[in-house]
This record gives sequence, C-alpha cells and structure tokens, in this order.
Amino acid sequence: MIRLITLAFMGLATAAAAQERHPSNCILLAENTPGIRYIYQASFQDPVADDTVRLQYIAHATFLLQTDAGVSVATDFTGFLGATDFIPDIVTMNRAHSSHWTANPDPAIPNVLRGWSDRYGIAIDHYLELEGLVVRNVPTDIRSRFGDGAEANGNSIFVFEVAGLCIGHLGHLHHEPSNAQYAALGRLDVVMAAVDGGLTVDHPTMVRILKRLRSSIVVPMHWFGPSNLETFLAGMQDDFIIERIDGAAIEISLQNLPSRPTIMVLQPDYLRDDE
Repeated sequence: MIRLITLAFMGLATAAAAQERHPSNCILLAENTPGIRYIYQASFQDPVADDTVRLQYIAHATFLLQTDAGVSVATDFTGFLGATDFIPDIVTMNRAHSSHWTANPDPAIPNVLRGWSDRYGIAIDHYLELEGLVVRNVPTDIRSRFGDGAEANGNSIFVFEVAGLCIGHLGHLHHEPSNAQYAALGRLDVVMAAVDGGLTVDHPTMVRILKRLRSSIVVPMHWFGPSNLETFLAGMQDDFIIERIDGAAIEISLQNLPSRPTIMVLQPDYLRDDE
C-alpha cells in the first residue's frame, strides 16, 4: 500500500525539487487524536499558540492560514485581503476563474505559487518548506470557459503540512480526483471545499469526494449564497456533524481535532488592521 501511494505521488511530479523533500506524514496512514476544544474569535494579529494553526475565512475561496512560527499563507489569492497592510509570506493561486488569482501580486510577497504551468497541459510542481511549514500541490484538470473541452493540469490542489496537521485546499476543482491524485493528497485532517454545486463540481460529486477523504474538519467555501450552502449541508448531515461557527476563524491542533468528521461553517470576513 505504502509503495503504491509513493509511486502515485512520484508519478505526478514533473520537475526536480528546488529543495530536498522530506517524507510526507500526510501520505502515511495515521489516526486522528479526538478532542472538542476550539478557539473561534482570534484576531489575525494575535500570536498563534504552540503546535496550532489558525485558519481564517476571508472571502470566496481565500483563507488566511497562520502557523505558530509566524508563517502566513493566503489561498486562492486575488490581490485583496481587506483594509490591511498585511503581507502574507506565501500566496497560492488557481487559474480557473479570475476570482481565484491575480496577474499582479504585490512584489513584496516573498513566495507566489501559481497552480498552473506556463506550458499548456504541463503540470507545475511545488514544494516549499518555510519555518516548519511545507506547501506542495497536486495538479488537476480544468474545463474550458464554455465547457467544451479541458486542459490537463491547469489547476492545483494545495496541501499544507504543519504542526503534524495535513490541510488541503481543493481550489476551483472541476472533477473528482483520480486514484493517483487521492494517493498524492494523502491524509487531509482539514479540507477547504467549494460547495457551489455547479461552477466547480456538482453537489453529489463533492459529497462523494469528501466522504472518501473523510477529513476531521471540512470548511465549506465558494458557496455564493445560503441556498447552495444548505443544499450541500443536507447531503452531508448523515455522515458529518454540522457545526456553525459564529465568526471567521478557528484554531486547530492535533489535540483538538473532533472525534467524528465535522463540517465547520465559517463566516467570511475581510482583514482589518483596526480589529
């Protein structure tokens, strides 16, 4: 099994690693540590507790991930995080729609990771290690604008490995991952999933994906309005606990992962320096 998973992961890589790659804990089988304690109202300007990750929903598909070492990542970065001068250390982007990337990221951002290659159909291969955080990607295909074709490897699912956690952002996903892609993702303790039901994948497909991943925490994104969100939640309530959070942020550690798979509905909120 481990050999099959390793081979599948290696088969997706298309370029030599810029850094030495350490074995991924997320691609090994492991059990979650049960717990029930969460912290919801932390400010992005506050320090993050040891062995903990703060996840804050900004808007649409953009989240801010902050580590206890002070490293910050903005996902599906559009160039705007709110009324703030805050500059993340890393941004990730997906190309399927303009609401998931920017052609002009602030040059002060040290690491800009695009989920696509400059060469049509050729996968991009990211592996970035920074202060205990590893960021890697699993390439996926995207539909054409009019749905009459597809581009291989046009997008990416990004995976963040930190504090013993495996955190995945499915991006603007257009198809169910293949067995090789599931293997390359490995264990995802936390996953951010688009639940619009159409522009990405339909609700039955996303439900099937999430039931297979069986992450401890699922955070819905890209839901546009209450109707889409509630339709998705109705399809998940038999297998997942539904928890509606009064706020935009949660702090997660291995010790506070829920004992049963849980959907945590966050309320998006742009960053403000005066909060």
